Amino acid sequence: MPLLRIDVYEGRTDAEIVILLDTLHRAMVAAFEVPMRDRYQIVNEHKQSHMVVEDTGLNIPRSKDFVLIQVTTRPRSKAMKEHFYQLAVQELESACGISPSDVMINHVTCTDEDWSFGLGRAQFLTGEL
Repeated sequence: MPLLRIDVYEGRTDAEIVILLDTLHRAMVAAFEVPMRDRYQIVNEHKQSHMVVEDTGLNIPRSKDFVLIQVTTRPRSKAMKEHFYQLAVQELESACGISPSDVMINHVTCTDEDWSFGLGRAQFLTGEL
């Protein structure tokens, strides 16, 4: 936990997706100080006609390399979130050649009772995590 849902336009190779996921995981581990094995990522690929991502009037150019990252997580500080935003765009540009203007990030915050990692238990509440 956190759970990262990544939406991209179709067309990337499996190797490119692996690098993208590895890069985002490194940024998340550094920014949120979570264990390396705390990794939950889902990639959804879309036809260009099936995903509309404008810039809310900010004049941010978008391309076919656009990546939308939704982070579902326990509460995180403003500083942690800002650190993740910065690390994610820096690392994605360095490792994947994705422009910072092609990265959009959204956080969804949940409480401990909103998570079950399996076995029908809420591990944050039971003390297992």
